[in-house]
Amino acid sequence: MGAEVKIWNPVEVAEQASHDYVSQIHPSQLTIDPSLELTQMTPLVINMCRDMFKAWANLADSCFAVEKISGGITNLLLKVSVKQENCIEEIITIRLYGPNTEFIIDRQRELQATKFITAAGFGAKWLGIFGNGMVQSFINAQTLSPSDMREPKLVAKIAKQLQRFHYVEIPGSKEPQLWNDVWKFFEKASGLEYDDSEKQKTYETISFKELHDEIVELKELCDLLKSPVIFAHNDLLSGNIMINCEEDKLYFIDYEYASYNYRGYDIGNHFAEYAGFDCDFHLYPNINEQYHFLRHYLQPERPYEVSEKDLEALYVEANTFSLASHIFWALWGLIQAKMSPIEFDYLGYFFLRYKEYKRQKEKYFLLAQTYLSGCKK
Repeated sequence: MGAEVKIWNPVEVAEQASHDYVSQIHPSQLTIDPSLELTQMTPLVINMCRDMFKAWANLADSCFAVEKISGGITNLLLKVSVKQENCIEEIITIRLYGPNTEFIIDRQRELQATKFITAAGFGAKWLGIFGNGMVQSFINAQTLSPSDMREPKLVAKIAKQLQRFHYVEIPGSKEPQLWNDVWKFFEKASGLEYDDSEKQKTYETISFKELHDEIVELKELCDLLKSPVIFAHNDLLSGNIMINCEEDKLYFIDYEYASYNYRGYDIGNHFAEYAGFDCDFHLYPNINEQYHFLRHYLQPERPYEVSEKDLEALYVEANTFSLASHIFWALWGLIQAKMSPIEFDYLGYFFLRYKEYKRQKEKYFLLAQTYLSGCKK
């Protein structure tokens, strides 16, 4: 089955990791089909755990409890509790990659990011790797909802954490990936054929000539803003932020899209995610809400000492780049509509994001152009 195709050679990855990662990474050559029902999947998961962690090799099936934590739009998260002699010995998380996702996600880039982000103390600890996924320590925390993300206290925490995240050093090329990724997606999205004739008819209403011109024009404007290049999460939606209220700890998870990128894009994309998957863009943060975030991002320890000039510059940067976020995820939706087995209206998602891009374009182009002409003076 396509779902069980190996993404990488786990033994090679684990060996490579031993050179630049502090903990031992346990490999298994096994793969697990993410489309199976949990009851069918459970024995395979147990088998893989025994194969990967030698200390568990002889444990009975009854020592393992497997449950679904969540099914994201590109992967499936499982929680495995392992009991030995009635005390919970350990809880791990298994991230199973969905079929065809490597068509959209650069798994090698994600792997490199995960290695160094977790070493820097963000998210879960990386424990193991198998044919089509990875194993991490379990984070005892709750995923945020889109409405939680606007909570002023949490906004300050997210901003502070994001500033720290942006300083993570990842070896390799420091080239920002936004426009490379947008053009890659554009190329894939503009040559699709859907099996479903209704989908195909809808798809044919899209003008790729218009989209091409929009990308060229937007890139030219964004380039003028000279947004600093940092290490970006690139997908900071509510589902990728977790909080443990008792310990007052915030976590960023899921580095599938993480790369070096523009600061304005990571922040603008985060603001666009206030709308959730339903794309309720009335929830996009207003200037006061954004300023609250930006103050805590620019000066986490002394947020109210941030100058108006710095606030305005980052406000313009983030909102201009939020337009690029709409285009990026709109194109992503078109590809997913063809590739993903998950029940979600990806084609509809393209139109919601692209429509919002067009609705906001004039406003944010004007904002950026006015700001830039003021700078020249």
